[in-house]
Amino acid sequence: MSNSSLATYTRITKNKTSPRNHAIDTITIHCIVGQWTAKQGCDYFATTDRQCSANYVVGKDGSIGLSVDEKDRSWCSSNGTNDNRAITIEVASDTTHPYAVTAKAYAALLDLVTDICKRNGIKKLVWSTNKNDRVNHRNGCNMTVHRDFANKACPGEYLYSRHGEIAAEVNRRLQGASNGGGVVVTPPTAEKPTGGTTGATVTPYLVRVKITNLNIRKGPGTNYGATGYIQPGIYTIVAESTGKGAAKWGKLKSGAGWISLDYAAKT
Repeated sequence: MSNSSLATYTRITKNKTSPRNHAIDTITIHCIVGQWTAKQGCDYFATTDRQCSANYVVGKDGSIGLSVDEKDRSWCSSNGTNDNRAITIEVASDTTHPYAVTAKAYAALLDLVTDICKRNGIKKLVWSTNKNDRVNHRNGCNMTVHRDFANKACPGEYLYSRHGEIAAEVNRRLQGASNGGGVVVTPPTAEKPTGGTTGATVTPYLVRVKITNLNIRKGPGTNYGATGYIQPGIYTIVAESTGKGAAKWGKLKSGAGWISLDYAAKT
C-alpha cells in the first residue's frame, strides 16, 4: 500500500495501530484548530504525549505531511472502526468559529483527496448531511467527520459546509466529467422570509465562482441566513431565482444552499 507522492514532509508518529484491519474506503477530514504548516503538525503528532495522530497533515501554506502510513490506522476520529477504514486528514485552520482554512490549504486538500481516491480505488466520493448515512455508510456514503463519533465541532463549520463541494470537485477530477456527482444531501429546511421567492429547476449548468469566500445562503436572497462560504472554482447550478441582494441566485447541486450569480460566470 503506497503513500501519496504529494507529501513533502514525513515524520511517522508512534501513535498508530499497525496494520489497519480494513481496506481503505473512507475519507475523514479534520481541522487542526491552528494555522500550522504540515511540518508543525507532523512534528506535534510525533512528540505529543496525547494519543492522537492522522495519516496526513495539510498546512496553511498548502504543504502536505505524512504522519501515519496509509497501511496503518491513525488515532484520529475517536472511533477505531472508522479509523481502520478511513484515511484521516488534519487541515490547518483558524482557532475560532467557523475554523476557516486558507485557500492554499483548501486547494492542497482537494489534490490530496483526489490522489488518495485514485490510488485506493475509490471511484466516487459520496457525502451526506445525514449522520446515519455517514456512520452506517448508507447510500454509498464514504465521507465521515469527527463530530459523528465525539462531542466535537471538528471539522469546523467552514470545512463541514464544504464537504458536498469537496465531493463534487474530487469526483469531477476522478471521472473526467463535469457533472460533479456523488453528493447525497438531506438539505436543511429553508427559511421563508417575507417576500422570498422559490427557485425554478433548470437544466444543470456549470459556473465559475470568481471571488473568495462567496456566501452560501439558505435561500435565494440576502434576507436568508448564511450557512458558509465557497472559494473560487467550478460549481453546478440546478435552480435559479430572483431575490434580494443580487440580480439572480443559483442553487448549488450539492444542496449546500444558494449563491449570488453576480459573482459567477457560466462555463
